[in-house]
Amino acid sequence: MELEQETIIPEGYSYFSENLYDDPDLPPEYCHYQDEGCEFADSCLNCPFARCIYDEPGGKQHYIKRLRNQEILRLYTDGKEIEELAATFGISQRTVQRALKREKQ
Repeated sequence: MELEQETIIPEGYSYFSENLYDDPDLPPEYCHYQDEGCEFADSCLNCPFARCIYDEPGGKQHYIKRLRNQEILRLYTDGKEIEELAATFGISQRTVQRALKREKQ
């Protein structure tokens, strides 16, 4: 004996709606979304960012450069020379100087 699964249709929709579950305006409880997260967080709900970095133009690249610049500043304050930092990070000495200027502000 097969049991029929009861389908709950949200208010404002009917059985005749063509793409009931593909409509982007469905409430979250009617969406089948699997939160897989990204390389920065296990899931979107546990993300450390206020807004997804993939929604911002150049978001991931800006974030990675900011981390690099913070590390450059930390190493510079620990006594590393600009030439050493440039060789360590594989960037020019001028880029190290720009990173230090931005992070000191």
